[in-house]
Amino acid sequence: MSKTVAEGFYNDSRLAKAKELIKEALTEHQASLTSIRPANPALKESYDSLLKKVADFRGGALFYNYLGTGIGNGPFVELADGSVKYDFITGIGVHYMGHSHHGVIDAQINGAISNTVMNGHLQQNVDTAKLLEIFSHQACKYGGEMKNVFLSTSGAMANENAFKIIFQKRSPASRFFAFEKCFAGRTLGMAWVTDKAAYRAGLPKTIDVDYIPFYSADDHKGSIDRAVYAMKKMLTRYPGQYAGFIMELIQGENGSWVGNTEYFEALIQVCKDNNISVMVDEVQTFARTQELFAFQYFKLDKLVDVVTVGKNSQVCATLFKDDHKPKPGLMSQTFTGSASQISAAHYVINEIVTGGYLGKEGKINKLHDRFKSNLEKIAKKNPGKLSGPFGIGAMVAMTTFGGDEPKTKAFTIKLFENGVLSFMASGHPTARVRFLMPVMAVEEKHIDEVCAVIEKTLNEME
Repeated sequence: MSKTVAEGFYNDSRLAKAKELIKEALTEHQASLTSIRPANPALKESYDSLLKKVADFRGGALFYNYLGTGIGNGPFVELADGSVKYDFITGIGVHYMGHSHHGVIDAQINGAISNTVMNGHLQQNVDTAKLLEIFSHQACKYGGEMKNVFLSTSGAMANENAFKIIFQKRSPASRFFAFEKCFAGRTLGMAWVTDKAAYRAGLPKTIDVDYIPFYSADDHKGSIDRAVYAMKKMLTRYPGQYAGFIMELIQGENGSWVGNTEYFEALIQVCKDNNISVMVDEVQTFARTQELFAFQYFKLDKLVDVVTVGKNSQVCATLFKDDHKPKPGLMSQTFTGSASQISAAHYVINEIVTGGYLGKEGKINKLHDRFKSNLEKIAKKNPGKLSGPFGIGAMVAMTTFGGDEPKTKAFTIKLFENGVLSFMASGHPTARVRFLMPVMAVEEKHIDEVCAVIEKTLNEME
């Protein structure tokens, strides 16, 4: 027998027919989800009860009163109160393909009908091999050497694995460099890397981290000089004690601050001169610039040792060079992702690579230009209420009301009530409103409609 039993099963015409019926039914029910819709008053009592139940069980209320029904239509999502909203934050950057995407549903079904729910490092299905291959080949596309891929279930765990790899490689060095206002996750380890004291209140110290000022486009040379000086000063204070430098090339949680190639090259040169590994955290930036990886956009391919990805990739991963291969026993995870996640991850990444999203003329850049142009017009008409925009590619941010944190938070809540999901970033010294578009689902007309709601919301606030 030349084929496996599984090949016969997956190619069974009855499965193909079943998937077509699902998509046919979905298309029919999605037909009405094409615009913002207010909540249904008849559902208010039951919805409020659900929200209270969730808050009681999880130990605190949700940031937004958001409980989805499990159906949407591209950039639109239906909530259990009957409302329909534009999702322009996508679970803080996870739902790159929007809601109820037919291709993704196909991929998920393929994973769902496999024999196990979860894959792990002891037992992987063949879909894992395809996913590892596309990660590896794309990371090495322009001469990068990070061909090794270790899957994990969260971005924070991908970062934890990267730290373990680097600490083992550079033992006994035990310190790390990071950028001021960085975000690396909230695990016990990453809480001490993330530059926000509130996220580690009451936690025992795990990692020694020294923070380097991030790039400012308003002072290009000064940014470089200050950062290099800060690194060299700390190297003098702690000689031989630095294992790695975790770099966010675009700071997402801080409000979409964009770095610079020359700036990064200068810092990386200090790393290379002192046997310090260069780690790039792309949990948020993956697939949001005109290149699949942000390190490729900044042309750092040959300079990076370890990179982490997540969110858009659906399954998170740590990629690393041969000379950073961990010793046996350092890393192993029972779960590396569900079969549906792994199948969907390969579909999404392949679609991004082949579907016209990347490059200077790709969809990502075109969407950014449209969003940027609209926000600039709104800012001009509303001086003092909106400034910016900031960011790059599928990462867009703006400052409202001079960056006042309470007003900015109130704006995001009001924007949510008016039908658009965003999120607040930073707050020190100024807060920003940020957007992470569902690139696979958004068209320019959707951006125009979202910006109209943004302007309406600004004008409703005093």
